[in-house]
Amino acid sequence: MQMNHLDKLIQIAIEEDLGSGDITARATVPAGLDAIGRIRTKQQLVVAGMDTARRVFQTIDPEIKWQAQRNDGEMCREGTILATVEGRARSLLAGERCALNFLMRLCGIATLARKFADAVSGTNAIVLDTRKTAPGYRELEKHAAKMGGCQNHRMGLYDSFLIKDNHITAAGSVKEALALATKARKEGQKIEIEARTMDEVREAADGGADIVMLDNMPLEEILEAAKLVGERAKLEISGNVTLANVRAYAETGVDFISVGVITHSAPAADVNMQIEIAR
Repeated sequence: MQMNHLDKLIQIAIEEDLGSGDITARATVPAGLDAIGRIRTKQQLVVAGMDTARRVFQTIDPEIKWQAQRNDGEMCREGTILATVEGRARSLLAGERCALNFLMRLCGIATLARKFADAVSGTNAIVLDTRKTAPGYRELEKHAAKMGGCQNHRMGLYDSFLIKDNHITAAGSVKEALALATKARKEGQKIEIEARTMDEVREAADGGADIVMLDNMPLEEILEAAKLVGERAKLEISGNVTLANVRAYAETGVDFISVGVITHSAPAADVNMQIEIAR
């Protein structure tokens, strides 16, 4: 049976950590000793990555019993037990760091995503993630962003048109890039194009773009662009969006706000595991 992408990622993570074996556990932990591990939050967070953590432990030792106490998408207070794992102590220790690494990163992304989603609550704006993900982790990180209440932008270069500055340079103009993309698109596919100036905004709207991305524009220009585009296309803001300014951007009436920081710079969540000997 072929391994899927997540299985491969988990296998790579285990191999880089475990290598030829856990020499410390071999020396200090009796081979037949059973233990119970409790994975616990050390801060308030939004949960993401629970199934991935389970798969880490059960890849190392299929006999490990996993009992989830919380589900992806739940907000948890500091001290909450997320899951209990039970099995050979050596197996639990072999999987501990690898499983926690996944949880720390994914819960961190989900927690930051929730802050951005909450910050625009009550407006029409939808916060989107981006392709600024750790190599190999895109599916996991976009799942985490979704668990935090944001929506996924395109998964990759293959599933949606997004004409950016380099495409426009290669095509010759906004108008020409839109014409070429329109000719190539299949039924149901939308075309988004980046605009850096009011002239490009006008050209994008006139050219039939479904979404116009306003790249690094100040608030006053965003308001001007919104009047210029009207109902002809949806508007997306991109560039230098932070928790401090996202509300102001959302209140301009734009449809989408893409935020790279959610995946590329989310602080790791603080999660640990403590074991006790099974009696």
